[in-house]
Amino acid sequence: MGAGLNNIYTPKEFGMNQGFIKAVLLTFAGTLSLQATAAAVVADRVVAVVGKEAILKSDIDGRELMARMQTPELAQVKGLSRTILDGLIDQKIILAKAKIDSVKIDNNAVEAAANDRFKQLNSRFASRKEMELRFGKSSASIREEIQQEMLNQELIDTLRRKKSAGVTVSYAETMAYYNENKDKLSNIPDAVAVGQIIKYPSVTPESRAKSLALIQQIKSELKGGADFAELARKYSQDPGSARAGGDLGYVQKGELIKSFEDAASQLKEGQVSDAVETRYGFHLIQMLNKDVNSIHVRHILIGFDRSKVDAPAVIQQLNAIRADIISGKTTFAAMAEKYSDDQMTAKLGGSITIQGSNNLLFSPSTLRPQLQTIISSLKKIGDISVPQKIEPPQGDAFYGIFILNNKVAAHRLDAEKDYAQLADMALEDKSRRLFSEWVQSLRKEVYVHLSDI
Repeated sequence: MGAGLNNIYTPKEFGMNQGFIKAVLLTFAGTLSLQATAAAVVADRVVAVVGKEAILKSDIDGRELMARMQTPELAQVKGLSRTILDGLIDQKIILAKAKIDSVKIDNNAVEAAANDRFKQLNSRFASRKEMELRFGKSSASIREEIQQEMLNQELIDTLRRKKSAGVTVSYAETMAYYNENKDKLSNIPDAVAVGQIIKYPSVTPESRAKSLALIQQIKSELKGGADFAELARKYSQDPGSARAGGDLGYVQKGELIKSFEDAASQLKEGQVSDAVETRYGFHLIQMLNKDVNSIHVRHILIGFDRSKVDAPAVIQQLNAIRADIISGKTTFAAMAEKYSDDQMTAKLGGSITIQGSNNLLFSPSTLRPQLQTIISSLKKIGDISVPQKIEPPQGDAFYGIFILNNKVAAHRLDAEKDYAQLADMALEDKSRRLFSEWVQSLRKEVYVHLSDI
């Protein structure tokens, strides 16, 4: 999922199987490891060794305590500590494989998410000092530990998506999954299909001119013989790549912002672009390597100062778009394709999909409160919201209008009527099983020693 609703979507699962339990446990990463430090009030001991790395009893106890606190359903799960241990063993094995395969992730997104998680954690205490005393660590150490855990989880998720790419399910497999699990399948909650047109407000001419002047200065330094990587470390305002000399790694074509990718694709190996403007700011791009399906580039970003933006202009534009759609002059899909700043949903006429799925329906309860309020105000199919300012937990604020494309009341899953959702569930189950089998095969290549928990 891209921007807009996609930034404020929080997925929920059907059922409570072992695969889900492991996923839940690993997604608590940041606070779990911190809780483990605070919970270690008895003599610690090693409960497992994976390769050359030890797993301590305090690691398990802390994760189990926090898991039960944050997910009440786990209180009924027997053998939870062993499930946690198996998950940690798998995590260490998968991370080792991810590093061997040089799996690339979006460090910007990880850093932003870690900052958000740190703020949430800090908000639970009366003061930062109280938090530091509770965990016996400095704020910097706590933040670093959260970021490292979230980095590990993103590596695992990326590798899982990579291994699941190309996995499909047939009609026969889907129905077999249904017949095996129909007694355990949950009711389908209320579901909606929603479209979006989002716009980021323009920055002031002064901000744009200031960023352009600096990027042109950097280009002059490059022409004078300066090293691109060193200048990226010195100047680039992309925290995820600056420390790596601006290196973005190999990126599949179609995954980057169009103006950035179009400019990069025209470069020869070693060549540096002129200033390229995106909504983030101005970039200098250097092509390192490219093939038919991917490019390997590095860049230097000088961002825009967004403390002052032209919000009235973007609201006026969205109101005009909405009026033209309501009057019948055009369609929401056509205007989304033409104007929306979220290129992922723009290609679909503004329609939002759950990541990894082609299904357009999702539960409103999976949205953050602000979006739930907006969607609940749309009573009839075809209703369009007035322009709304959206402030996602990560990234810049934007404005959007939203359309209700479909609405389905809660009901018991029906294999025919809900086949698209059923196929998604069957695909997720198959992907999980194949990934688990792959991890088990990796276990044969790594020394693993267990003791009683």
